[in-house]
Amino acid sequence: METRTAQAAPGAFQEKFRTLAGAIGGVILGQERVVEDLLVAALARGHVLVEGAPGLGKTRLVRTFADATGLTFGRIQFTPDLMPADVTGTTVFIEGGGEGRFEFQRGPVFTNVLLADEINRATPKTQSALLEAMQERAVTASGTRYLLDEPFLVLATQNPIEMEGTYPLPEAQLDRFLFKIQIDRPDADTLRRILLTTTGVEAEPLEPIFSRAELLELQAMLRAVPVANAALEYVVALVEGTHEHALVRLGASPRGAQAMTLAAKGYALAAGRPNVELEDVRRSVLPSLRHRLLLSFEAEVEGADPDSVLNEVVKRVDRAGR
Repeated sequence: METRTAQAAPGAFQEKFRTLAGAIGGVILGQERVVEDLLVAALARGHVLVEGAPGLGKTRLVRTFADATGLTFGRIQFTPDLMPADVTGTTVFIEGGGEGRFEFQRGPVFTNVLLADEINRATPKTQSALLEAMQERAVTASGTRYLLDEPFLVLATQNPIEMEGTYPLPEAQLDRFLFKIQIDRPDADTLRRILLTTTGVEAEPLEPIFSRAELLELQAMLRAVPVANAALEYVVALVEGTHEHALVRLGASPRGAQAMTLAAKGYALAAGRPNVELEDVRRSVLPSLRHRLLLSFEAEVEGADPDSVLNEVVKRVDRAGR
């Protein structure tokens, strides 16, 4: 049954994927690859960290995705004075009828799509309030565990770390993001299109394209895609290569290997293929691993960044024929 489902999935998945990507791309201009990466991560049930300078459309991208999928949407504006209870909720004492009781008031994390806006402007303590929700899709308060509705996706935005007033995300927090997507400034032609579409008559809000049930179906399709041994060995070799690189202090974790494998399944289905090819794995390397590496001091001296190191790892593994 699983084989028939996986074989039947590519055509339907690709059609729905293109429809969704086209709708979002009509609002978020000039960022086709970013939109594709976001959709692959979301359909792999993964959380996404979107990084870019202010004004590049990070928040609008997340909001547009929520509108297009018809999912419930919540937003938290992360600030230095934000407390963990402002994220997850808190237990309050309620009086009434001569008796009192404790009741849990749910926080904004209880939604389908959570926009954690400028997540690196909050303190690490508050950032960590999302750890349980992101990993276990649940919140524990006063000894009681509350499950979150499916799908549950954290789409966080952040400004570059070197900008004033930001806090680096803890490694444990970073590792729970399936992807880290970087948004670059648009070229001149795209900027002209943005000006024409955003400074005139206000456009109608994007209508939902898929229902919650359809999105869950696409997620199930992705999980059912088979992965050949050659592709799995390629993932392993790439992850091992991050640990062997001289400029890496801490390489990718097993969760990084899982992220690459799931993402490769998504890229394969988006291209209309029933199984994963090595090119799908290569496409997954940067968004899956760039936030999971800790580079050495020598890397900083040499001006190396995670993307350049990962590209070198891919070339080494390919040359070795692993």
